[in-house]
This record gives sequence, structure tokens and C-alpha cells, in this order.
Amino acid sequence: SISYTQQLTTMTMMPTKRRLALPLTSCCWVAVLLLFEGGNAFVPSQSMTSRRGDVAGATSLKEQTTANEIDNAAQSSLAMNEVDRRSLLGGIAASMLGVSSSSLLLNNDYAAYAKQSTKNAKIPTWKLPNNVIMPTLALNTVGLSVEETTRAVGIAVVNGMTHIDFHPGKERDGVAQYLKSNPAARKNLFLNTKIRKAPPGTSPSDAAANTRAQIDEDLSILGVDSVDMLMLRDSPDCDVIQAQWSVLEEALKEGKCRSVGVINFCRGALDCVLETAKVKPALNYYMLHVGMGPDAHGLRSYCTSRGIRTFAYGATGEPGPSSALLADPTVVSIANNRGKSPEEVALRWVLQTGAAVSVRPTLEFGLGLGACRDDGTCAAGLEKRAGSFNWELTKEEMGLLSELTSPDDNPTLFSSSGCPGAFVMPKK
Repeated sequence: SISYTQQLTTMTMMPTKRRLALPLTSCCWVAVLLLFEGGNAFVPSQSMTSRRGDVAGATSLKEQTTANEIDNAAQSSLAMNEVDRRSLLGGIAASMLGVSSSSLLLNNDYAAYAKQSTKNAKIPTWKLPNNVIMPTLALNTVGLSVEETTRAVGIAVVNGMTHIDFHPGKERDGVAQYLKSNPAARKNLFLNTKIRKAPPGTSPSDAAANTRAQIDEDLSILGVDSVDMLMLRDSPDCDVIQAQWSVLEEALKEGKCRSVGVINFCRGALDCVLETAKVKPALNYYMLHVGMGPDAHGLRSYCTSRGIRTFAYGATGEPGPSSALLADPTVVSIANNRGKSPEEVALRWVLQTGAAVSVRPTLEFGLGLGACRDDGTCAAGLEKRAGSFNWELTKEEMGLLSELTSPDDNPTLFSSSGCPGAFVMPKK
């Protein structure tokens, strides 16, 4: 007799109607097999948060909103790999129920996945100086390996996410690998990368030389003439910031980049760069999530008054997912009433405040770590994030979330010591 795994694989060959008509016992076997496979799910801790005022009225949202359920029919790829049996069973279960197309990515079948993926609302764009068009939802590849970055970019692109936010090093190399395999894709991508932070004690002239060398190295490895944005990290030395910024302005003039921005710049750092800048930063890239307030302790309005937009990361917390945020009673109540997950609500809030957002593929991340596995979880996560513009929070829901005062964070947490409250790497 054949194994249940073989039987389940055979079931995926059936038309959707026949699969849905299978005896209940067949579906039960899926659950049993998955149970014994030890499937994992993210479960936030039960720590609670507070908001400005009480949370009375949050549950009343149920009477004002209806669940928004999306059921995408798809087929699972049959060329499964014996290396990951849990992925096999997960894909089969999804295929039996016809609920997700992400299982096609088990074998990185981007072409097949693109045909089956959800038709998401078009991602809005910003017009930056020099008529540069920037998509307001970006893939954040931080902490991914070369292989995972390549995979993540492929999945993001077929879901309409063309803004790629990456670091120099292995993430850049993963983007380069994708571009090499898909040379025609370059014209549709917004490539956004970062200048390495100058080590403490680096002289302004050396910092400038290192920045110039990195730009040339990155362009060479990526195999492109220019990137769409270069973003500069801060330094406790104002002279270093100004020296590096002048190199970015030089790169802009020479056509090596199309726009320039800054990362984790507090007020002092912004004042420093603006003191000598010939070209203002188009945006400031810093942390923003529910609990911090939409003005991020005044940093956002400070940037806006100087013509600098907010590009946010950490919608679900940093350096890892915030269990306090994802288990907050208001966030959970809204998520339940809208048929969404807490992470979807958290992301939608940041977007709806008018910020652009860079998102990690899944909630599997930590300090300097990320993941885009080939078991369907990365595909499902990015498909969900790309669908953020398919729905909106109500005015009341936005108000409730904007009033939250916890979990609070420093928007420029990952700045240098030149900014207050900078993150200090834990001692080993």
C-alpha cells in the first residue's frame, strides 16, 4: 500500500471541487501528519500594553466592521524535495483546501507563482526630487543570506513589490544574483542601498574615500550603472557626516545614484548634514510602529518641516518582533474584527499615517538575522504584506492605534552614539 504522504500528493492532482469533496477523514490525516511533523506557529507573549486613555470602545469595532477574508485558489508544486517533509505536508494541506498559491515557491517556481499570486492593489508611489518615483512599500532584506535575498526579491517582484531595500555584503550579492538571472528586471526595480557606517576615529577624508570606494564596488558587483537611492548612516562626528554626504552628492551628480537619503538621523544629525548640504536628504529612514505615536516623538514633524519624508522600518518592532505590540488588546481586537493578523494591522497603521515602509518577509527575525525559507512561509508573508493596500483601517481604528503609548521605542535606536538613546550591542 502507498503511504499517506503519497496519497496526499495524489489528492493535489484533483480539481479544486473534488478536493473540497474529499471525506473529512482525509483532511484529518493532513492534520495528524502535520501534528507529528511538529509544525510551528508564532505565538506572541501575553504581555499587555496601554494607550492614551482607556481601551473602552475597542471591542465595539466588531459591530462597525466586517471580516475581510481572502481565499486564493492555487495548486501545490508536485516536484517536492525530501529534505523538508514539513514543507511538503504544509503545501499539500494548503493545496487540498485551495487557500494559498505560495506553495509554488517551494521550488522557487516564480513564473508559475506569478500566474497564481493574488492580484493586489497597486503600491502607491512618491515623487522625489528630480522626478524620481519611489514605491512606498519596500522589501527589507536585512539579515538574509545570498540565497534568501535572491529568493525574497523574486517573490516580492511577482507580488508587485519592486522597491528593494538592502545592505552591502551578502544582501547586495543576493540582489546581484537576481539581476544576473533576470537582466530585464532592472528597469522595473527601485534599488535602495546603504553606505557603511564609518568606524569610530575615522577621519573625514578617509570616510569620504571609503564611501566613494564602496559606491563603485557596489555598482560593479550589482552589474548596474546606478542605484535608485543611496542612504547614509550617521556618525558622532559631524565632520564625517558632512564629508560622506558630499560624496553622495557627487555620486548623484555623476549619475551613480538617482536620489539620496539618511538613516536613523536624530535632530542633531539632521542639523549637521543640512548645514553644508547642497542637496537635502529626500527621506529619513527610522523606526516607527504602533505605540510610538505617529509623530515618532517629534522627529517626523521635524523632518517634514525641512522637506524630508519618513521612510519607516520596524512596523512590528525591532530588533525582533515585539510580543507586546502583537498581543496588545487594541491591536488584537481590530485584527479579529477585520479578519486580519496583528502584524497586518501594525503594518497598515504605519502606511496609513502616510509613511513609506520597509518590511521584513516574515516574523522570523532578530538582531542582524532574517529568514526567507523555501517552505512557503516567506512567500505567504510577502504576499500578505503586498496586500496591505487592499484594505484600510477606519478613522476610529486609526485613532485608537495612534493613541497607544506602549510599546514605545526610540525612532533612531540604531543610530551612532552621536544621537540620544542609541542601541548598544550586547556583550558576548
